[in-house]
Amino acid sequence: MREQSLNFLKTLVNTPSPVGHETRGQRVWLDYVGKYADETFSDAYGNCVAVLNKGGSPRIMLAGHADEIAMAVSYIDEAGYLYVRKMGGIDAAITKAQRIVIHTRTGPVKGVVGNVAPHLAKQNGDPKPPKIHELFIDIGAKDRKEAQQLVRIGDPITLVDEFDFLRNDLVVARAFDNRIGTFAVAEALRLLSESKTRLNAEVCAVSNVQEEIGLLGARQIAYSLHPDVALVVDVTHATDYPTVSKTQHGDIKIGGGPTLTHGGSNHPDVVDRIEQVAKAKKIQLQHSAMSGSTGTDTDAIYWTRGGIASGLISLPNRYMHSPVEVVSLKDLEAIPHLLAGFAASLKKREQFKVKI
Repeated sequence: MREQSLNFLKTLVNTPSPVGHETRGQRVWLDYVGKYADETFSDAYGNCVAVLNKGGSPRIMLAGHADEIAMAVSYIDEAGYLYVRKMGGIDAAITKAQRIVIHTRTGPVKGVVGNVAPHLAKQNGDPKPPKIHELFIDIGAKDRKEAQQLVRIGDPITLVDEFDFLRNDLVVARAFDNRIGTFAVAEALRLLSESKTRLNAEVCAVSNVQEEIGLLGARQIAYSLHPDVALVVDVTHATDYPTVSKTQHGDIKIGGGPTLTHGGSNHPDVVDRIEQVAKAKKIQLQHSAMSGSTGTDTDAIYWTRGGIASGLISLPNRYMHSPVEVVSLKDLEAIPHLLAGFAASLKKREQFKVKI
């Protein structure tokens, strides 16, 4: 991966972007894409857009969500310990005994999620996983009064794990879900901007908010932009590690290339075009089938304004919604080329409609 792109990815992943409080991460994204766009803008809730070839047709939206799962302060007891609510799909069991940062209006406050030592824990039979309301955070305050001087109810909380390298092009971070999506659409815009190929389409790269609590930002910005076609980038579950059932969840390998989803919200002609572009660019694809929904922004975008032709491209991700998500840089690098190739393939005023 080119050095500038890798530095952008590291900064993007390491910048806290808790759901509903994505501003810092969105600023990083806008500063990067601004160099490759005709214009950039944001809306009322912080969805951010970078436009290339403004006025072209069709309009294509390339979207990834900026937010990460988090917690929020919900109660402070008399001893100064904090209790929390979920913001998205936090797993309480793996959140115990973690270092955290509380993002307050006056700056970061460090803390730890408390964990009772095994010597002191009363256990009758197998231990049960904790519920989120049972977690408590220690910020070192001596009592409620001191804690209230530092934090407020509603302040968001993230874990402190950051980007690092493993080996064999594998990397680890707490928030690849879904900063890799916003990275990929930004890189696709860069590739198109630097290409000498004439674009017919207007390309709108989007970093949208609040996916983790209901696909909300995607609904807002898809309605506002009203694109003719949309490609969504998110993560999907890699199933190449112990205890995961391939018969239940499919056979998705890290290093096997991006994953293309089939069915439902994924328009068959869009899926076919993605496969054509991948073949032309010699990009290896993996495949997954959806049932009722994809669980991604694709579900919100495709039914907006009477239906937007959409397709989902996903990055295989081990240990999703944990502080140790693992992905392949090789897989990730392929996605911007796939997005850019799709956008470049669009004919003037081309529309995707199911043939009856």
